Amino acid sequence: MPLYEHVFISRQDLSNAQAEGLIEHFNAVLTDNGGKVVEHEYWGVKTMAYKINKNRKGHYAFLRSDAPAAAVQEMERLMRLHDDVVRVLTVRVDAHEEGPSAQMQKRDDRERGDRGDRGDRGDRGDRGDRGDRGDRGDRGDRGDRRERRV
Repeated sequence: MPLYEHVFISRQDLSNAQAEGLIEHFNAVLTDNGGKVVEHEYWGVKTMAYKINKNRKGHYAFLRSDAPAAAVQEMERLMRLHDDVVRVLTVRVDAHEEGPSAQMQKRDDRERGDRGDRGDRGDRGDRGDRGDRGDRGDRGDRGDRRERRV
């Protein structure tokens, strides 16, 4: 069977339990139609880039499934009809990645306080080092840089 990844956003005024209940509901839709959900993740409430149906935030959920196309089409149809679901994205993939999604890894890094992606910045205590920009010198006197015309 084909492999799919689904992300859907539900309304911001739902509780966490209701948002996770939606995951279980759509999981059941897939299994009833001959598919199975390999893994699901609840990403929590996140701010969206722009308002969708007067919602600035939304509950994000991620599903990895192994299901026939008919089951996926039925799940998407029911998601579009559901009042609590704001957006749906389904992508067919060749293989599921092992481990948590990139969004969950990002959350784990944030909780630990890791800043490994910034690289080694060296000692920043001495602000006198301007790198390759050089010293600016005295900036108070600009008379030699501009000529005044009368």
